[in-house]
Amino acid sequence: MTFLDRWLERLRSARDRLVADPRFQRWALNNPLTRPFARRGARAGLDLAAGFVYSQVLVACAQLKLFDLLREGPLSVDALATRLALSEPATRRLLEAAASLGLAERRGGGYGLGLLGAAFAGNRAALTIVEHQPLLYADLMDPVALLRQEKRGLLADYWPYSDGNAPQTLSAQQVTPYSAFMAATQPMVAQEALDAYDISRHRRLLDIGGGEGVFLSVAAARAPDLQLTLFDLPAVAARAKGRLEEAGLLVRADIHGGDFLNDPLPQGADVVTLIRIVHDNDDASALKLLRNVRKALAPGATLLIIEGMSGVKGAEPLDAYYGFYTLAMGRGEPRRVEEIEALLRETGFGKFRLLRNALPTLASVLVAQAV
Repeated sequence: MTFLDRWLERLRSARDRLVADPRFQRWALNNPLTRPFARRGARAGLDLAAGFVYSQVLVACAQLKLFDLLREGPLSVDALATRLALSEPATRRLLEAAASLGLAERRGGGYGLGLLGAAFAGNRAALTIVEHQPLLYADLMDPVALLRQEKRGLLADYWPYSDGNAPQTLSAQQVTPYSAFMAATQPMVAQEALDAYDISRHRRLLDIGGGEGVFLSVAAARAPDLQLTLFDLPAVAARAKGRLEEAGLLVRADIHGGDFLNDPLPQGADVVTLIRIVHDNDDASALKLLRNVRKALAPGATLLIIEGMSGVKGAEPLDAYYGFYTLAMGRGEPRRVEEIEALLRETGFGKFRLLRNALPTLASVLVAQAV
């Protein structure tokens, strides 16, 4: 540790002691110059302590389809109580809670959409994620037990490939829930990535772990001459074939089933995508996957890693979310951009670029080339 590091650490320690002192906290609230900062800190503390309740209010709104009911305009409490099959007091309690969070707002004698509620109302994929969250919330009921891995979480059962035992043998019934969830939420990730990266410069796209082919469908619309290849577990690949056939894209698509950690990957692509895949794997599995990808690529081919990444400005809370989500899932971890680059460098990739995109809280896009 350098002299500067030691000096800065002493300053931080002094700051911590000061802020932890109840007398200083009262002084900061009473002083007109420091009061705005103290109030902001108190509000941040409230949001952390009450955040689970906020989330449950949002889940209740999503499950009751409240945003759909309010899209056409405000409704009275009585009318909403009837539509929601709740008592009038319960309906008012929900609406007041939603209004306090910007999900609804009071309008005359009734309630309409708030700005945040309107945003959710127009984004079916985001609502699908909200409706998925109770699985995670159940696993987080005892976070210390989860950290100690004293029990198997519900998310581990929801993602049946997470135990790593012969995932290619999973049945159609086993893959249907998570595959449908990924298909419902993939469009917003695809739009975000393809707004940041021009896929039309390429000849053939290989989407590894490509699910039901949603990303390929969006990419195909952006690049009419692009040839498409998808690789996923056999039961998932079968679902992709049906979706791409329905979209009229099978004529330009090749579908392959297998285990991307152990089976050879299709060759011939000049761009490969890994979408919400790398952070689902620990370092050993991620290295194995990336080596397998590199074997399938010619030098100069492009790899796009598209997922939430730690340390990206504006997306800092993803460490908390993905850290505990992947823990409950039973595998994987969030990584900083430089940590992903280190894995890529070890497996034969270089020339990294982190693209600027509009919504890094949803996903970031890291570009690498096979070297």
